[in-house]
Amino acid sequence: MKRSLLSGCVCLFAILVFAQEDPVLMRVNGRDISRSEFEYSYRHNAVGADANLSPKEYAALFAQSMQKVEAAKAVGLDTTSAFREQQKAARTKLTDAYLIDKSVMDSCVRARYQKMGLQARSGQVQVMQIFKYLPQTITSRHLEEQKSRMDSIYWMIQNQPGLDFARLVEKYSDDKQSRWIESLQTTTEFENVAFALSKGEMSQPFFTPAGIHILKVIDRKEMPAYEEVADRLTERMRRREIPDKVIGKVVERLKKDWQYAPNQAGIEELLLKGGTEQTLFTIDGQRYTGSLFKRFAASHPQAVKRQLDEFIAKSLLDYESRNMDKKYPEIRYALQKSDEEYLIKEVTRQKVDLPAMNDRAGLATYFKFHSSDYRWDSPRYKGVVLHCADKKTAKQAKKILKKLPENEWVDKLRQAFNVSGVEKIQIEQGVFAVGDNKYVDKLVFKKGGFDPVVSYPFTIVAGGKQKGPDDYREVIEQVRKDYRTYLDTYWTRELKESGKVEINQEVLKTVNNN
Repeated sequence: MKRSLLSGCVCLFAILVFAQEDPVLMRVNGRDISRSEFEYSYRHNAVGADANLSPKEYAALFAQSMQKVEAAKAVGLDTTSAFREQQKAARTKLTDAYLIDKSVMDSCVRARYQKMGLQARSGQVQVMQIFKYLPQTITSRHLEEQKSRMDSIYWMIQNQPGLDFARLVEKYSDDKQSRWIESLQTTTEFENVAFALSKGEMSQPFFTPAGIHILKVIDRKEMPAYEEVADRLTERMRRREIPDKVIGKVVERLKKDWQYAPNQAGIEELLLKGGTEQTLFTIDGQRYTGSLFKRFAASHPQAVKRQLDEFIAKSLLDYESRNMDKKYPEIRYALQKSDEEYLIKEVTRQKVDLPAMNDRAGLATYFKFHSSDYRWDSPRYKGVVLHCADKKTAKQAKKILKKLPENEWVDKLRQAFNVSGVEKIQIEQGVFAVGDNKYVDKLVFKKGGFDPVVSYPFTIVAGGKQKGPDDYREVIEQVRKDYRTYLDTYWTRELKESGKVEINQEVLKTVNNN
């Protein structure tokens, strides 16, 4: 009876495990990791051309990585501004790539490049400008004041042809530099004006998201090859110039996905009066008001209808971006993987990389206990080679060196013999293997020969043979590399011993490695 009851319990447990849609596969320091999360990492890191690990083999490495993530969180690395910035950049890049089909984007990029050539928006232009920065929070009154001021400057230039534009730039502009620009380096509004002007021609005042400008083209160069600008053009079109035929379809889909609901009364008032306090629309029940639109419009000076269309599109895209990981598990895991990679890299930098570079005491101690690892295949000579003007100088130099540490040899010899414009001695200090220095070869290793240095016929050596370096700084790069490996191994073992990893082997067997 007891055996039947026990069998029943075991079967019930198995049913519960496999009945779960996404069971817990692993628990690291109390954090549950689902099978789907593990499978995502396994597919992207453990199988393919560069690796072919079984799920069981990869599970140990994965658990080790997760312990490092938990160590990073324990010291607050997931709360820093740098972490938040990388999160934002990763989300933008991933969601942009997900929203826009690559083949469509590639064709649009090439079409844009060809259009640039046809429109002569090509090559490079050298520009100077009278520019006034306008913050996004600028008031309408202040905006009108700045526009009037720029109109006055433009009128003055038009009516006084002899005015030096460079002097006006120096006096009135927030940007006083002359610079070469090429397509894709600045905003679309700026480039539309810059590439439309001829050499020596000046623009009327115009707006960009940064502010208000009067631009003058100083010089021009030819258009670069497509391969040179394709990547920058792609990035720019993703971020700021997504073609209407691509973005339009996306926006219409998002309106359905997030129950976009326009408020016609608010929209009509906005279009009629240029402003409103009413709600313009809702997205997933969240209200987007006229005051939100006003802040957006302040940095996008153009017709109100166009501003509204762009505001709707941006609001939908931003909402999708913020919530995409909830809709699509693959994106959630990709973002999580990006976060974890950053945390592992940063905590490793602090725990391992920085000490390996800068911990002098640690490097010296490591070298002391591993000095045999750095022995040379054959003895080397550590010391100086002295080319002396006469025998007396050579004798005196050797006597001086006996009383001093090696790091003071060169300075003391120069002070003693190379003063008042007279040089009685030439000095070569270092560690020399056979073949490095013909004087060392002859005088120390008794190989080969040499002709005396002109004007310095007496050559002597001072130092001794060594089987290996006696200071870590002589082989510092190799010691740093080995010390880093030691620190990483010690830290990883410490995390394993102090933490707790539990792996459900039954769930691990069900991992899909395809």
